[in-house]
Amino acid sequence: MEVYLDNAATTRVSEKATEIVEKVMRDDYGNPSSKHIKGFDAEQYIKKSAKIIADSLKVQPKELIFTSGGTESNNMALSGAAFSKMRSGKRIISTCFEHASVYSPLLALKDFGFDIDFAPVDELGHVKIDELLKLIDDNTTLISVMYVNNEVGAVQDIAAISKAVKEKKQDIIFHVDAIQAYGKYRINPKKEGIDLLSVSGHKIHAPKGSGFLYVDEKIKLRPLIFGGGQQKNRRSGTENVPAIAGLGEAVREAYEDFDKKIEHIYALKEHFLKRIGEVPGTHVNAIGENVRDTAPHIVSISFDKIKAEVLLHALEDKHVYVSSGSACSSNHPGISSTLQAINVRKDLLDSTLRFSFSRYTTVDEIDYCIDVLKELVPIYSKFTRR
Repeated sequence: MEVYLDNAATTRVSEKATEIVEKVMRDDYGNPSSKHIKGFDAEQYIKKSAKIIADSLKVQPKELIFTSGGTESNNMALSGAAFSKMRSGKRIISTCFEHASVYSPLLALKDFGFDIDFAPVDELGHVKIDELLKLIDDNTTLISVMYVNNEVGAVQDIAAISKAVKEKKQDIIFHVDAIQAYGKYRINPKKEGIDLLSVSGHKIHAPKGSGFLYVDEKIKLRPLIFGGGQQKNRRSGTENVPAIAGLGEAVREAYEDFDKKIEHIYALKEHFLKRIGEVPGTHVNAIGENVRDTAPHIVSISFDKIKAEVLLHALEDKHVYVSSGSACSSNHPGISSTLQAINVRKDLLDSTLRFSFSRYTTVDEIDYCIDVLKELVPIYSKFTRR
């Protein structure tokens, strides 16, 4: 049996999304900027996807910019907003456990004279709103908070954070990295006070290289990419029509029978958590009394006396695929800032795995994973030095 439990890193592309990508590449391959019928046909895919996505968020299609994925969306949001507002101030606030695609561009902005600060979180991964508010001053122009943490599945009360922020300083731009939240929650940027929202397609069964940035019509961004003026001069370059078409189809599928899909994933998570107690020396991270206060698809487990990488490869040998943290942060080896932020024991910081599910995951796969862990953990815990 092959068991893929690394869906927070990427998901398998759905069959319908795959079919539409193939059709566009094979038949409707025109440049959407061309004036002839092939260009018109290609443009219709972009318009259709934009409407599907806009309807899912209850926003306008014109408020969407298609990107190559979450990293570009986050970079576009942060740099675009920072430079567009720099005459009003150069202070930006985020949290201490953001994804690398937020943290890295913020550090890069420091080279341009921006003042960056990070608010703390509690042991369940919830932003300490009072501490965040203390960091706001007259020069603060931008705040960025992730909706769902990619390593432990902690969920922020985005509406409450935005309300508190804008009560203190109304003209702050509020950006949300929703890469692990979109498709798992019904998100309404207008109601939740979100000015900028980043999404990646390959987390929701769309092709890699697809994504979008929601930009409230009141917000002005400085473009990162200049050229032919596509997407209303906000992101030049010929649109990736096959990926955009696949993204639209994946979004349609994600929000069709939405409650049923999310209930299935939560049931998997609850079953996993019930059975993980059968494995000796395990610790569940960032989950309180109610499992459903956390994201449906992510579980973080620490293991006594076993290094994460050792257990990861032992599981791989049994055809079980998991992660030792964010797939992106694995390119920058070191101790997870997320695990440090939520006060995971020091001896467990390099002994933590992330298990993540999708609507395609089955109970049998969860059971197989647990059975394999019950076999492997007692063996490897004896041979790991401490």
